[in-house]
Amino acid sequence: MKTIGLIGGMSWESTAAYYRIINEEVKSRLGGLHSAKCVLYSVDFAEIQRYQAEGNWDKAGQYLGEVAYSLEQAGADFIVICTNTMHKVIEAMEARVRIPILHIADATYKQISKTNIRTVGLLGTKYTMEQTFYKSRLESSGLSVIIPNEAERDIVNHIIFKELCLGDIRPASREAYQGVIKSLIDQGAEAIILGCTEIGLLIGEDDSEVPLFDTTVIHAIQAVDHALD
Repeated sequence: MKTIGLIGGMSWESTAAYYRIINEEVKSRLGGLHSAKCVLYSVDFAEIQRYQAEGNWDKAGQYLGEVAYSLEQAGADFIVICTNTMHKVIEAMEARVRIPILHIADATYKQISKTNIRTVGLLGTKYTMEQTFYKSRLESSGLSVIIPNEAERDIVNHIIFKELCLGDIRPASREAYQGVIKSLIDQGAEAIILGCTEIGLLIGEDDSEVPLFDTTVIHAIQAVDHALD
């Protein structure tokens, strides 16, 4: 079994989900007392969020590159970034290490490609929804990506940072997300990508008329695939 390097803390709420899913999957496949071999580096999210808000992505990439290097030195065979947004700086991180970093958008596309779905709605932080680093990676693989309108993006982003990252799960926010999902479906979305690792804490299959692709679950299971390959 390979050793998984996890970069977590962005937020720790979703990192805990990664850890649980990875270990549950290893136990399911191998049985007995088996669990995942992993090394976790959990960052202070307040520092990362400050870089995001300032648009200081170079500094964020440098910081997370050093974190990735620390995991490599600790014995990780590959790295999983337990967040969607910070894949914006994956190239800076890759330049700092010799081991692979599993890209969450690639894992998500691989799962979608097993279906006939070609048009998806994307939910995530405003950085993920509005900037090209994530959407273009999906679109270059042949998907058409629809994002919410500006007001809806503000709602989605606010709930992520002010509620979900703090472990605050509210029924009213679930209803708000259901409304955004319905709007994306009305625009032609055949499925919805939960493109923030916290959204799965709030939204499940019963909340959507079309399939949901939870990037946290997909990414965590891909990590197990790679560890056991």
